[in-house]
Amino acid sequence: MAGVVRVAGGVFAPGHLGELTQHLPFEMVDEALAQAGGLQRRLRDLPSRVVVYLLLAACLFPELGYRQVWARMVSGLAGMVVAAPTAAALCQARRRVGVAPLRWLFELLRGPAAGIAVRGTRWHGLLICAIDGTVMSVADSPANLTEFSKQRCNNGGAGYPSLRLTALVACGTRTIIDAVFGPATTGEQTAARHLARSLHPGMVLLLDRNFAGADLVGELATTGAQILVRLKNNRTMPVLTRHRDGSYLSLLGKVKVRVIDAEITLTSNGGKRTGIYRLATTVLDHRHYPARDLVTLYHQRWEIETTYLELTSTILGGRVLRARTPQGVTQEIYALLIVHQLLRTAMTDATSTRTDIDPDRASFTIALNTARDLLIQATAVIAEATIDLVGTIGRHILANPMPDRRTRTSPRTVKRAISKYNTKGTIDRTSYKTTLTINIHTPPQPTPTTN
Repeated sequence: MAGVVRVAGGVFAPGHLGELTQHLPFEMVDEALAQAGGLQRRLRDLPSRVVVYLLLAACLFPELGYRQVWARMVSGLAGMVVAAPTAAALCQARRRVGVAPLRWLFELLRGPAAGIAVRGTRWHGLLICAIDGTVMSVADSPANLTEFSKQRCNNGGAGYPSLRLTALVACGTRTIIDAVFGPATTGEQTAARHLARSLHPGMVLLLDRNFAGADLVGELATTGAQILVRLKNNRTMPVLTRHRDGSYLSLLGKVKVRVIDAEITLTSNGGKRTGIYRLATTVLDHRHYPARDLVTLYHQRWEIETTYLELTSTILGGRVLRARTPQGVTQEIYALLIVHQLLRTAMTDATSTRTDIDPDRASFTIALNTARDLLIQATAVIAEATIDLVGTIGRHILANPMPDRRTRTSPRTVKRAISKYNTKGTIDRTSYKTTLTINIHTPPQPTPTTN
């Protein structure tokens, strides 16, 4: 059987991402190069547009070197005369393109992706978002060590230098609204202040205890976004007014907040576990937004952890980033964020066509593997005359949705050995089906305060 592929002509033919090219078309990449720089002065065997797609394709195949990634980009172009660049030529081309076009593309693509229309993305009309950070390992090279340091661990210094990625994520679609990154020595609180540029009214922002500083919450609240943050249980909070739902009015620095003390009990065949959560929120209307609803909402914060799992585990497979220079690391991180955003956008587009499937039932693994296959086959690079809103990636996702989210618990332990030797003791890897009970604790009588 003979197949027909539609790609760009001439030396531009290898520049594509399979079906994902429809979400990042040639014109968009050309505009990024024109606006941000990196456009070649003369036409080469490796045009800048092709190099940008190479950088993005490399994120789909993190286990491969750039020459092998190139081989997959041209494997579906049988019969066409294409370049066969050396590793040195690919390296020089990546340096020529630089960071700016990738940064420009990320700034263009970042956002909640259909967050208004897709079910499960909003709470009382507010877009559910979260800020958190993760640490990623970079190559242990002399150049990288000038900017990225090795973190201490139980056995001394870590094997690889690290960077910290901090992102603002739309929890419903797991798309990235904004992100900043740098050396791991830069704290998440500092990064969160930079992310405040992307907060606005119409959002509800979920934060863990690491972001509960009064000054930081005050800065984030000035954006108009509503805040729901977990506090340490032993933190003293003045009780100004008690509400009938069990919450009470208080002050977090200069910000007026409602505080909710909740006892959460998980009951399963493995036993019973009880924890105390203290939450503070700028959502002050206890009649329309009762305490129990806010406690349930806070569980959505874990969606950002799943986003980082998709980046570091599903895509990278726990691997160290390739780049051996700080500029290359920055280029690679932007490429990784763009690829994740393209995949998540394709997934959101697909689930938005079905009213019975929430975005969190779409399998990221299926989307990733389908995108890889379509790139190798150079399939659906250019859209047909009849626009396919779902696409091949979407059809694979909708044909194999994950089950509805179940209430489960699993011991929070390290389940992957950090050495080749057996771990001492027994590790419980069982995930238990559970029932969830929420009890709101009533605060004591208001405490007199002095100004």
